[in-house]
Amino acid sequence: MQSKATTPEQYLAELPEDRKQAMLKLRNAIKDNLPKGFEEVISYGMLGFVVPHSIYPAGYHCTPKLPLPFINLASQKNFIALYHMGIYGDKNLLDWFVTEYSKCAKNKIDTGKGCLRFKKLDDIPFELIGELATKISVEDWITMYEYNWKSRTK
Repeated sequence: MQSKATTPEQYLAELPEDRKQAMLKLRNAIKDNLPKGFEEVISYGMLGFVVPHSIYPAGYHCTPKLPLPFINLASQKNFIALYHMGIYGDKNLLDWFVTEYSKCAKNKIDTGKGCLRFKKLDDIPFELIGELATKISVEDWITMYEYNWKSRTK
């Protein structure tokens, strides 16, 4: 469900009460741990943490007018979704996350391509998400993005 919000604060204010605390806690876990350079915006109707054009002028190859996405966070109909492009682009990071998740979670991990779905709000591993946010710097993300994108276009 894409929001029509234009700011992160508006997005959060529009959340249903049963989701608001978990979303705020996830947002803070990410914001408090992201390396310098990422910027919080509304991206694709969700909370987004992006590499701004001031750092990466080329923007996102699909839509260059948009900044390079890195992490998105959304309240969907039946779950909270965390989209982390780093775990989509780096198998070692994904393997690390899956291993660590199994140590702290009660349920099996529910994933898609770069997407983590949290259906039970009490099972969200906030500290682990915070640690995941520390794993890739802006520079590392740009390098990984360019490598993965260019290798697909060859």
